[in-house]
Amino acid sequence: MRTSLRIIFGITTMLVLAFANANESRTKQDLDAVQKELEKSQKSYQQQSERFNKLQRKLRDFELQIAQHAKALSLTEQGINENRQQQYTLESENKHLKQQKSKLQRLLAGQLKSAYMTGSHDYSKMLLNQEHSATLERTLSYYDYFNKARITQIEALKKVIEQLAENQQSLEQKQQQLNDLFTQQTERLAALKATKEQRQNSLSQLNSALKQTQSAIAYLKENEQTLITTLSQLNEQQSESLVPVELTGLRSKKGKLPWPSKGRLKHRFGQRKHAGMNWKGVFIAAKTGDNVKAVQQGQVVFADWLNGFGWVIVIDHGLGYMSLYGHAQTLLKDVGDQVRNGESIALVGQSGGQADPGLYFELRHKGSAVDPVKWCK
Repeated sequence: MRTSLRIIFGITTMLVLAFANANESRTKQDLDAVQKELEKSQKSYQQQSERFNKLQRKLRDFELQIAQHAKALSLTEQGINENRQQQYTLESENKHLKQQKSKLQRLLAGQLKSAYMTGSHDYSKMLLNQEHSATLERTLSYYDYFNKARITQIEALKKVIEQLAENQQSLEQKQQQLNDLFTQQTERLAALKATKEQRQNSLSQLNSALKQTQSAIAYLKENEQTLITTLSQLNEQQSESLVPVELTGLRSKKGKLPWPSKGRLKHRFGQRKHAGMNWKGVFIAAKTGDNVKAVQQGQVVFADWLNGFGWVIVIDHGLGYMSLYGHAQTLLKDVGDQVRNGESIALVGQSGGQADPGLYFELRHKGSAVDPVKWCK
């Protein structure tokens, strides 16, 4: 019996050892497979991240070009308006000079008629009439003086009108050049926007893949942290303003500030943006190219491109108050510029990887974001 038990125990032990060895071998194989898969995933993620960063850089480059051309387009429009105003001024002057010319011509005609009538229709008789030689001399001198004066004035007016005609021709040529430039700029802007949309599609596809991982959240948090850090630095540098400017803050304007752009509020302050993230400002759905206006007078302390927010401009209003405007198509002001209430500072766009055109708007007091809805009317 004992012998049988020993045999059974031995067989059982061998089976257990064999099973353990088999499990260990299987476990090692599984671990190797997991490690290989992990290495493959890490490599794939690294490639994906590199591609993502490359697309992000390309997107920024295209947005930079769009900003440059949009600003040039805006300046061209200003040039056209100034050119038209100059034309209106010259046309008015031209009309006035023509009226003067007509008036002088009528006066001259009357003068000639009067001279003819004074000579009793016989100029030779007046010359031979010795009794009236003194009168004749005075009359001739009188009319000779005024005729020369009128002729001189008319000649001067002719020259002025000729100059105006030349200026008008030059302005028309300039107008045509500006119109051609405007057309070229519009076409180039449209081409760049189309190319940007192609890049945006690729970026959207990559974002869709990244959204399934923690990397997307990390990327968005990194962008937000970049913005917070930038604003914090700007807040600390307020006392070191580029130009001494008296800024009175926004406290007295609470509930009275104008909105920086027309459009509906697509996202509101405090709403959930992503996992663990809320909106620190508002997103105003607006048309590309619409003017972005300063909500209050102040000084530009930041004007540059930021990851996730595109072209951003920040205005210091004093006493710890700042306003931020993001996703612009182009910026119309530079750091150090002083802006008035309601002055155009940028154009609405969709920079920073934004799918739809609009304006991101923040208000901050001593570094903390406040709800723009409570401040703007």
